[in-house]
Amino acid sequence: MVDKSKRDFCTRYFLRQIGEIIDGFEAGVQEAEQKEDFDNFFKSYESSYALTLAYPDDILMETARSNGIETEGREKNEIVKELFKKKGGY
Repeated sequence: MVDKSKRDFCTRYFLRQIGEIIDGFEAGVQEAEQKEDFDNFFKSYESSYALTLAYPDDILMETARSNGIETEGREKNEIVKELFKKKGGY
């Protein structure tokens, strides 16, 4: 004879594990969507126009250099994107 309390425990355990797996999957999908949105935002000047124009060039370049970001020969939106990532944005 099977102990009903053990069966109930296993059922609850497996259901909880499945719930955690689903929650983790949904969180991963959401994070991937956020990353895609972030990358698309900085893909061109048209999409990141307001942010890249908000920074005066001299302040942006000094901020980037002080954060160890190479600025020579790079587009402004690339620099802003890297600075944004470095400061925990995304």
